[in-house]
Amino acid sequence: MNDAQLLRYSRHILLDDIGVEGQERLLAARALVIGAGGLGSPVALYLGTAGVGRLVVVDHDTVDLTNLQRQIAHDLSRVGVPKALSAMQSVRAINPEVDVVPVLQRVDAAALDPLVRDADVVLDCCDNFATRHAVNAACVAHRKPLVAGAAIGFDGQVSVYDTRDAAAPCYACVFPPESTFEEVRCATMGVFAPLVGIVGTVQAAEALKLLAGVGRSLAGRLQMLDARTMEWHEIRVQRQPNCPVCAARRG
Repeated sequence: MNDAQLLRYSRHILLDDIGVEGQERLLAARALVIGAGGLGSPVALYLGTAGVGRLVVVDHDTVDLTNLQRQIAHDLSRVGVPKALSAMQSVRAINPEVDVVPVLQRVDAAALDPLVRDADVVLDCCDNFATRHAVNAACVAHRKPLVAGAAIGFDGQVSVYDTRDAAAPCYACVFPPESTFEEVRCATMGVFAPLVGIVGTVQAAEALKLLAGVGRSLAGRLQMLDARTMEWHEIRVQRQPNCPVCAARRG
């Protein structure tokens, strides 16, 4: 690190758990962020401020006026601009050293494969089950840790799915792809504005811990938040030996 970086990241470097070596790991790291909306906004901003070397931000959508109630990476001047480009501009305004790569498309399994392969950590900030399962499958295939969050109404959840650990579940172990869920969207159900910030910030923290080698991740633990009472509940989640996604690859 040069003198400017030592100053910029000094508050991380002062932490014994991170120090110079941990910060250097962050500077060399590559993170893939799927979604640049409510969750992806704080994720991208905090990873950028922390100095993660390369951020690939994937989103096919454009900024809408209704997004500005909660999607803090965007502002009124960027209505109509692709969200991935808007997030890139916001991160670069804070930390121009970060290499932000916007991907302006809805990703499928084929598109995800090289993106996940080249990442050190993947953050699922999307809003639909099909994409979540596609992201999980790619993370299992390439043995990359996945930090997944979700938020709707006043309810949020976050966990880490890290199949590098033989005992840890993947996303499909907890939310089987063959199960039927009633998919709800912010456009119809609404979402409490700070909720996405809380969940997205936890996702960013988990990703930074994984990249810097700090503490214990949320692997095997699903955190659920009721923002009406601001109560967190944790449940232990286990690997399913017959999981259609991860069992064969770890067997």
